[in-house]
Amino acid sequence: MARFEWEGVNRSGQAAKGVLVADTADAVSTVLRRQKIRATRIAPAREGFSFTFKRKIDQQKVAIFTRQFSVMIDAGLPLVQCLEILSGQADDPAFADMLETVRRDVEGGSTLADALRQHPKGFTELYCNMVAAGEAGGILDVILRRLSTYLEKAVALKAAVRSASIYPLIIISVAGIVVFVILWKVIPTFASLFAGLGAQLPLPTRIIVAASNFIAAYSLFVFAGVIILAIAIRQYYKTDGGEKLLDGLVLRSPVIGMIMRKIAVARFCRTLGTLVSSGVPILDGLDITAKTAGNRVVKDAVMETRTNIEAGKSIAKPLESTRVFPPMVTQMISVGEETGALDTMLSKIADFYEDEVDTAVDNLMSLLEPVMIVFLGVVIGGIVISMYLPMFDLINKI
Repeated sequence: MARFEWEGVNRSGQAAKGVLVADTADAVSTVLRRQKIRATRIAPAREGFSFTFKRKIDQQKVAIFTRQFSVMIDAGLPLVQCLEILSGQADDPAFADMLETVRRDVEGGSTLADALRQHPKGFTELYCNMVAAGEAGGILDVILRRLSTYLEKAVALKAAVRSASIYPLIIISVAGIVVFVILWKVIPTFASLFAGLGAQLPLPTRIIVAASNFIAAYSLFVFAGVIILAIAIRQYYKTDGGEKLLDGLVLRSPVIGMIMRKIAVARFCRTLGTLVSSGVPILDGLDITAKTAGNRVVKDAVMETRTNIEAGKSIAKPLESTRVFPPMVTQMISVGEETGALDTMLSKIADFYEDEVDTAVDNLMSLLEPVMIVFLGVVIGGIVISMYLPMFDLINKI
């Protein structure tokens, strides 16, 4: 499908123009004749150079849109009217413009799935494939309900991951800034005082003073080193070997690894179950699921499973041989295959692991809070005590 710009005259004799998505210019001409428009020019749409930054649309907004869209379609409203209403009430201007473009394309003769595919920043490949399956089977309202449920659960899962990672990062960042300020500004004052009084500095105080001197002399190099290290890790992660290594380390880490593995299993089962229940072929479903895995190790395991299925094998055995998915998951998938209820079984596994993720995150947060408090107390308290030890020695001498 391509985008074509057209100009013409409508049935009222007024000039009109627009953009349509179609296979060929002849198809555009056919659509315009159906709308009683006499075309005077049809040409491929030109993509002008622009500095506009196209940000990705928040999936929370897409989930809300999909839920409202499914209700409207189920109530019998025409497709174009639904899109017009939803684009008019969208609070995000970028999302509203996107929906308005989709409406125009659909009104111009494009299918909904093809119109959505023009906007990958808002609608994923999974979303478009499921809509295409719904349009082909005449069950668009059912597919949209499944999509809205899938997106809502995916957003909730993402929020759980964010809450598990943001809290410790904030605490560690604040602790680092406080320690840096103390070493940079406060400790030199005490060091000058002790030097003037000729105090004998104990080992802990000498260590703190040495760290303060290092920060004062090399702080710019430390900042530059941290930034360079972060950029180097990011660039290394973009390589094939780096992505495999770092994602593997994440899954093998003591506490976070367990949570990330459960998240990967929940995401895999929810995505594949939703696709299979919507009529998407299993091989296409595995392709899409691999792209949304969020972890290179899991993605490779899914693609390896897909290769084995192409060779005539079942799903459960190849998944089990990857050693990425827990035995309970592969056993339940095997039962689902044997009973012909694979989509239902995948949904049950996803529900179970999403609950497991919520419980694990809650437990992690309840454990992190006292650990972080103790950590801050030890770090800040250790620095303060180290500074007071020479004072005790001076008092004893006096």
